[in-house]
Parts: sequence; structure tokens; C-alpha cells
Amino acid sequence: MQGSIGAISKTEIRSRLSATCAPADPLSVDMGELHALMPIEVVNRLRQNLRPAGVLIPIIERDGSLVVLLTERSAALRHHPGQVSFPGGGMETCDADISATALREAHEEVGIRPDEVDIVGYLQPTPTVTGFAVTPVVGFVENSFVLCVDPQEVDSVFEVPLDFLMDPNEEDHSQRDFQGTMVPVVTFHFDGHRIWGATANILIRLRQMLGKARKNNEI
Repeated sequence: MQGSIGAISKTEIRSRLSATCAPADPLSVDMGELHALMPIEVVNRLRQNLRPAGVLIPIIERDGSLVVLLTERSAALRHHPGQVSFPGGGMETCDADISATALREAHEEVGIRPDEVDIVGYLQPTPTVTGFAVTPVVGFVENSFVLCVDPQEVDSVFEVPLDFLMDPNEEDHSQRDFQGTMVPVVTFHFDGHRIWGATANILIRLRQMLGKARKNNEI
């Protein structure tokens, strides 16, 4: 198991993600991991029907420590009801790019204005079993933002220390059935919240990006 990257500062995060950029094509996903987990016919079906989506990974400084804001989705939603997620959603025709999607959705869902977000990096688009190609946009959010939750999409909002999410010792590993195939599932448990699925996978990708950058910068 990969070790914890330890405490990390905003300056370090900015430096380590500085070489990343928004994907030219938000549908250009790597299906390799899904190929290893699911029947080929399921993967091919997902590939053919992918829709671009963007999520914001909102990192906020609170009393000298960094936290990540997460939402608990409304139980009435069609996709991932009741699950923990980042603010975000599907790309619309009004969005200039996938960054605009993530910022628009964060504003609509939890009240974070685009001018309150300093985008510092991107992760590669990743497919979900519900048919989205999700591009995570990493941004520092001003801690003075005014929370305004859309109850039609979000049941609750909570914050988790970044150090906790970057520590693999906080992960639980299990399996679940997906269309007759058992697939591995990684879960974080924090203060009564279950963080799993695409959200947990994105957090692990972020840890890998930051850990790889740290290793490359070590002398």
C-alpha cells in the first residue's frame, strides 16, 4: 500500500499540480482500470455512452490546516442518490470548458462563487459506472465564502481534513457486486460519513499525483 504523503501546504500543492491542465477532450478517458475489473461488454457500453462532467475538489484553509469540502447528495437525485461527492455535474452547452462546468455546479450546489476559487490543477478524466467522464478540478476556495445549499441536489455539506484523506491507513477495502461481477471498493469513514465510489477513487488519484510529485522533487 502506498504510504501517506504527510502534511502538505497550499504552496506545495500548487507546485505539484502546476504541470497539469484541463483536458482538450473531456471524454478522453483511460478505460484500462475498468477493463481489469469488469466484463468487456460492460466497459464497451460505458465507453459508447459517456457524458462529460466536471467536479470541483474544494480545498479550504481553516485555522492553518487544509480541509476538503464534500457534499451528501440528495436522495431524490437520479445519479448516485445519497452518496458523498464533490460539487459538480454534467457539462452543459453554456459551459465554455470543463472548468466552467465545475465552477458553475459548485456555485449552484453550495454557493461557492467562481471568483472565490483559485484553480491550481486538474486530474485526468475518469469514467464512472453511471456513464460520466468526470474531470476533477482542484481549487483553493476562500474560507469566507457563504454556504448556500441547493436542497434539491444536496442534503448536507461537511469538511474533512486533507491529511486524513491523503492517508491510506484510513481506507477500508471491500468488494461489491456490479452486474454479476465482484469489483473492489475503497471507502473512507469520517464522522459518520461513508466516502466511496468515484469520490474515493478521485481522492486516491489526487494522493498519487501529490505523492508522485513529492518523490520527483526529492533529492
